[in-house]
Amino acid sequence: MIKLMRLEWKKLKQKSVIGEMICYPLILMFLPVFFIEAVSADFGQSYAAVIELNLFIQMGSILFGASLINQVFIDEYKNKTISLSFSYPFSRQKLFAAKIIFIALLVFLLTMASYLLTGVTTYVIDQIHPIINGDLTRSDIITFFSQMIFRSLIITVNSFIPLFYLGIWKRATVPTVICGVVAMNSHLSQMINLNFNLVLVVLCVVGSLSVFLSIITAENIGEM
Repeated sequence: MIKLMRLEWKKLKQKSVIGEMICYPLILMFLPVFFIEAVSADFGQSYAAVIELNLFIQMGSILFGASLINQVFIDEYKNKTISLSFSYPFSRQKLFAAKIIFIALLVFLLTMASYLLTGVTTYVIDQIHPIINGDLTRSDIITFFSQMIFRSLIITVNSFIPLFYLGIWKRATVPTVICGVVAMNSHLSQMINLNFNLVLVVLCVVGSLSVFLSIITAENIGEM
């Protein structure tokens, strides 16, 4: 499995992927301060509020997942190089599982790094130029790190929502990205009085189902 994942990395446009992995955290790390200063000071009413704001911001990593689905799955189908992958002495289910684990690992690590970098940057800026009411408490720190892990897992699962239907079945590049954009803005569901946590649960179920269907149908979908 590890060998297959290494092979997937070698097949990617590595400079492009590394560039994305650098750009996402660099952009996201300043967004909490931007929202507090330019949108509403209410976002800085406490560190607890900023931690919640950070969750919404890190949902942007879902778009990175959509980008990887395009490169790891859709591009291989469009370039016909998937046929070479199917010739490996492994089952197609194992091949697809390796691709999915590879994507999940990159999205999870990126989200964790971005989450941590954003939190540290926001704290440092607040120490230099106070924008958050109150002090950072031990409870805030525990909440931050626990959410960093848990929410990163949720974001990783949600990034697979377009995988089966749009990625493997339809092999549609633009709709896959659009689906990622919609998923990362799921917090807007609160505007129509939907419970955001419930929405996250539903999205996780859809993402998990997409992964499951992608693996169990790998032999049947093949090179269609």
